[in-house]
Amino acid sequence: MEPEKKSSGALVGLIIIIIILVIGGIYMWQLNENAKKEIQFQNNTVTNEDSAELDTLDAELQTTDTNTGVDVNAVN
Repeated sequence: MEPEKKSSGALVGLIIIIIILVIGGIYMWQLNENAKKEIQFQNNTVTNEDSAELDTLDAELQTTDTNTGVDVNAVN
């Protein structure tokens, strides 16, 4: 009988899987860092003028009468 040859296929497969997981982890980490930077940039770009205008629009929305006097159930 011939001696069995040891196959390194399982070890190579395991190494490839570990490399793929590490690369995926680095990719997700960088993606998360970029998202945080974008949120900080958006927060910094709101000026006092923009804030005042948004407050005015919100106040107008709160004072607008949206009651139309129509019974929704009667339409159906």
